[in-house]
Amino acid sequence: MAELLLELLSEEIPARMQARAAAELEKLVTGKLAAAGLAYERARAFVTPRRLALVVEGLPERQPDVTEEKKGPKVGAPEQALAGFMKANGLDDIGQAEERETDKGRFYFVVKHIEGRTTREVLPEIIFSACDELHWPKSMRWGAGRGRWVRPLQGILAVFDGQVVSDSILYRFRFAELGLDPVTQKPRKIPVTNTTVGHRFLAPEPFAVTGFADYQAKLRAACVLLDPEERRDEILGQARALADLEGLTLKEDPGLVDEVAGLVEWPVALIGRIPERFMAIPPEVLTTSMKAHQRYLSLETPEGKLADRFVVVANISAEADSPRRRNIVGGNERVLSARLSDAAFFWDQDRRHSLQSRVGALGDIVFHARLGDLEYKVDRITALAVALAPSIPGAGLDRVRSAARLCKADLTTGMVGEFPELQGVMGRYYALHDGEHAEVADAVAEHYAPLGPADRCPGAPVSVAVALADKIDTLVGFWAIDEKPTGSKDPYALRRAALGVIRLILENGLRLPLRRAFETAQSAYRQLPAEPVAGPLLGFFADRLKVTLREQGVRHDLVTAVFAVERPEGGPEDDLVRLLARVEALAAFLDSDDGANLLVAYRRAANIVRIEEKKDKARHDGEVAPALLAEPEEQALLMALEEAEEQAAAALAREDFVGAMRALALLRRPLDAFFDKVTVNAEDAALRQNRLRLLARIGGTLGTVADFSAIEG
Repeated sequence: MAELLLELLSEEIPARMQARAAAELEKLVTGKLAAAGLAYERARAFVTPRRLALVVEGLPERQPDVTEEKKGPKVGAPEQALAGFMKANGLDDIGQAEERETDKGRFYFVVKHIEGRTTREVLPEIIFSACDELHWPKSMRWGAGRGRWVRPLQGILAVFDGQVVSDSILYRFRFAELGLDPVTQKPRKIPVTNTTVGHRFLAPEPFAVTGFADYQAKLRAACVLLDPEERRDEILGQARALADLEGLTLKEDPGLVDEVAGLVEWPVALIGRIPERFMAIPPEVLTTSMKAHQRYLSLETPEGKLADRFVVVANISAEADSPRRRNIVGGNERVLSARLSDAAFFWDQDRRHSLQSRVGALGDIVFHARLGDLEYKVDRITALAVALAPSIPGAGLDRVRSAARLCKADLTTGMVGEFPELQGVMGRYYALHDGEHAEVADAVAEHYAPLGPADRCPGAPVSVAVALADKIDTLVGFWAIDEKPTGSKDPYALRRAALGVIRLILENGLRLPLRRAFETAQSAYRQLPAEPVAGPLLGFFADRLKVTLREQGVRHDLVTAVFAVERPEGGPEDDLVRLLARVEALAAFLDSDDGANLLVAYRRAANIVRIEEKKDKARHDGEVAPALLAEPEEQALLMALEEAEEQAAAALAREDFVGAMRALALLRRPLDAFFDKVTVNAEDAALRQNRLRLLARIGGTLGTVADFSAIEG
């Protein structure tokens, strides 16, 4: 068994593209190996800022021999059919084909034995076609070449079983093209070799390798850590050690550490100082500036406050107290000071004008061409938040109104213009500076939340009111102009907004009728004479709720079954807290013996009614005539249905959904007895119709609690 080693050396690959490219290269190469009949034991892909590498272990020396068998025309078929079969399979005479007896007669068969090629012969086509097919979000041409790659290629290393893979077919692939030879005017290609280079500055000399172990060891000696996980661990280890020496802790940011690991091949962590004059700026500004502009890691004091230190990860070795180290740290401190000077300027300038005075400037910012500007949106949010406030315990109207009015004002500030990710965060600081109540300021900061499943959900009443109003207004507006999510496309993040509404309601236990909230929101869009969106939007929320509950282990069909129940005032259930309680009670009921058996009996009854209605071409959903109930079992079933309906209705009225399920359990034994003793399709037509109506009533009784026809399994 042999090993394949592949490396594509280039200029620096953007960190955000590295992991996906490594995974795709592995998938492409291994997929083509499998298609060629070349099994392997293990494949691993690696990536650094300058190189994509792949090692495939346990490859055979050659492809297996293959026997292909093709069935031809029937013996005695017309000459034209035989001639076509011979031509397609390279036969000179039909006698070269085998005759075989099949269950449909005697047919000609041609059998070809294809000898497998050596793996070394097959690999060039596999490697270069995989590289040619590798997709980059952005790619480029360079020099006089026509090929495209993420950055200019500098070298291709391909070694199989210790020997260089032939590049005899490389001319077919543009990705390695350097342009035309000035003398021959033929395409020049980057040659395939067994050599590579190490760190750009610390070890730029080329060296040859014989396999992956040799390759990885020599790269390490040449100041390159090939494995991204190893670089990540090295960065964290060095950064934490530096923090410990200062009595500080590293602020955890896995995404930033992953990005930094994609920027360096030989990570060396160094610690720098933030000038004291900048420490009065909000810590979020400091950390955002260090992260977004410089990729610095932040440090915290034992009390959890931002420390006046930062960690920079260099891509070059620097001994302690050496001039190089001092130059690196000093240079980064100067760059950071320049960045933070801009932030300090924005911080001082923004506080000269109150948030309230900035609301009018929102009219210059378009929210959506058909939905108006942000000032108009703020007006709608304010009206809707005030309307929702009575459904949110503790949400004072004055503070809700103030918070809603100010929630978007910081979008006009210089700080948010420089750091858009600080929207809301800066609004809180500016609101507090203006003397607004803490609840109002917090609501300005939190009204965008939750932004995802891992994001904290607001719990303060004022924050919840404004967050709900913002998201519901957005959803209703885009539904009104028919800009809904389609397939995998959701440019306005409407699925995220709906999931945010669901989390805000469920995690805060709000008894908020969504239909009324949607209708109130739509009434504020006076310029849009659209059809009512409450119904379709509720259906969209039902789908999102299924996604949310599925992650918690709740079956989606139970959500469908409960959502289908009509409320007394009309329309499906729109109180998510009540809906969830129904779903939980239904799930527990179906897990019991009574529930499981009742579901089976219901399906039997529903199938009988459906079949007979189809046969009769008539509905059997009329009133049951007690006088026609001849058998004790059908009389007992009607009594049980009436009792179950009464008890279930009373339980539902007091929102005792467990009690409603207990009421349904009363039907199990009478229904079993009915099927054991009563013949539904009696000869007497009136008796038969009455019994079918009795079975149809079962679905109606169960349907007051859930649509049992929607339950799967």
